[in-house]
Amino acid sequence: MLKSEELINKVKSYNKFLNPETLTKAYEFALKAHRTQKRDEGVPYIIHPVAVADILSDLKLDSATIATGLLHDTIEDTHATYDTIKEEFGQEVADLVDGVTKISQFQKKAGENSKAENFRKLILATSKDIRVLLVKIADRLHNMRTITFVKDKEKQIRKAKETMEIYSPLADRMGMNRIRDELEDLSFQVLNNEARELIKKRLDEIKENRTSSFKTISFEFSDLLNQNKINAKIIGREKTPFSIWRKVQKKRVSLEQITDIMGFRIILDNVEDCYKALGLFHSKWHCIPGKFKDYISSPKINKYQSLHTAIIGPTKRPIEIQIRTMPMHEFAEIGVASHWKYKS
Repeated sequence: MLKSEELINKVKSYNKFLNPETLTKAYEFALKAHRTQKRDEGVPYIIHPVAVADILSDLKLDSATIATGLLHDTIEDTHATYDTIKEEFGQEVADLVDGVTKISQFQKKAGENSKAENFRKLILATSKDIRVLLVKIADRLHNMRTITFVKDKEKQIRKAKETMEIYSPLADRMGMNRIRDELEDLSFQVLNNEARELIKKRLDEIKENRTSSFKTISFEFSDLLNQNKINAKIIGREKTPFSIWRKVQKKRVSLEQITDIMGFRIILDNVEDCYKALGLFHSKWHCIPGKFKDYISSPKINKYQSLHTAIIGPTKRPIEIQIRTMPMHEFAEIGVASHWKYKS
């Protein structure tokens, strides 16, 4: 578990103007409020809010949001009230904590009979501040990371279904692709672990071949871009077991037939270079019809931007490529959270 000073130092690494008093106070308040409580796995409850604050600091969020992560269960699960939080931490933090508490209360009332889509709409409509949703998604992410410690198997399945139907689409709607992928994969592990293990086994079988292919292809891509004076950072993107399984289901093909397990992200300095690079890839290799999408000129509804294409690459196999600038890449990874960076 992160200590108070470690959390503060982590936030200071990206927010040099941080006043550490609020976070120290929130940490101590949560520690005291949850002191007699335990998690399902038998560990002190405080581990959970600290882990949520840690996830929020990974997203480089402002201090009010991180304080909310520490305090998010205090109104619901302890003797603390909205007025107590407001008096101790001010209205901004109190409103955020209250917003997270309301979502949890809606969830309990809604039960299994409520349609996931309706519940998602309800969450979006009632969350006046997007940071409430960021805290709730971080809360769910930590709960899913520790789901195997929940002794009640039915509860595990219920939470995993809820995550797949409500929180993964919410993360997607907010452009938080990295967290969406992890939520989906953790849920998949609970709901269909047998299929997940089969896919992991297949990935392990071709791992060595994949690593050498990645190096070869990266070198060819770099060489082509360097020759044309385009500065690039190339990242290999391995698909998650769940995204591979979804493709198998959608295309009705066997696992052996899925070849585009590895994708590439090409990070460039500016938009002009993105289109130049795209032209170079399409000139040198055959592009696969129907696979090109321009999300730079026409962003997705969640503001995601990137050029997507697929080519028959140097290894004569299909390769998926995403071409974007660094700000686009940051947004693609953490979505709306990237707008809150460095604010305090």
